[in-house]
Amino acid sequence: MAKHRAGDNLKGNGMSEITLAVANRNYSSWSMRAGIALRMTGLLFDEVVVPLRTPETATEIAKHSPSGLLPALRHGDRTMWDSLAIGEYLAEVVPDAGLWPADAAARAAARSVVAEMHSGFRALRSNMSMNIRERRPGAGRTPEVAADIARITAMWRDCRARFGEGGPFLFGVASLADAFYAPVASRFATYVVDLDPVSQAYVETVLAWPPVADWCEGARAEPWVIADF
Repeated sequence: MAKHRAGDNLKGNGMSEITLAVANRNYSSWSMRAGIALRMTGLLFDEVVVPLRTPETATEIAKHSPSGLLPALRHGDRTMWDSLAIGEYLAEVVPDAGLWPADAAARAAARSVVAEMHSGFRALRSNMSMNIRERRPGAGRTPEVAADIARITAMWRDCRARFGEGGPFLFGVASLADAFYAPVASRFATYVVDLDPVSQAYVETVLAWPPVADWCEGARAEPWVIADF
């Protein structure tokens, strides 16, 4: 179990007893989203990694998640077991973290792009699985994946054009939208996807972002290898 201070400053709001259970950092995009969101809050928390595809995996996950899936966040006697639910919970209990944009129009757009990521892009997920440690130029590039990439990059360009004036993230300053698209940025690096200049700049911004860099450093240090991921 690793203890983290999520960001540079611990928010003085009295929260304690926070544990985030995640699957392998190298492979689990769902876990990565929750991990980045929690790091954005500045809270002190414990992070437990449950390796996938071991004889103990199901038993270990059951200690943290009633659904049998990860990530799962425990705060005292409260448990959330879905990455979007975790993000929404953190946005409520740590409003100073700015997980959603302050502007109503930007916030509506951010919620929409997050929801689309949460429920869509199945071809990308299936054919370009997340693997932070590897480089696979050109692999997994089906027509359906190309369509997903085109949709994602169109959204990125639109968000940057309409809401990105205040900084290099989708809505200017970092938000849950960037946490949710960080695994996609990682995939685009792994599979060496040729991107338009706006999208490429955004990928570079996300991968250099301290919460993402911290997650990726942990992924590269993991001892577990799953051959078919």
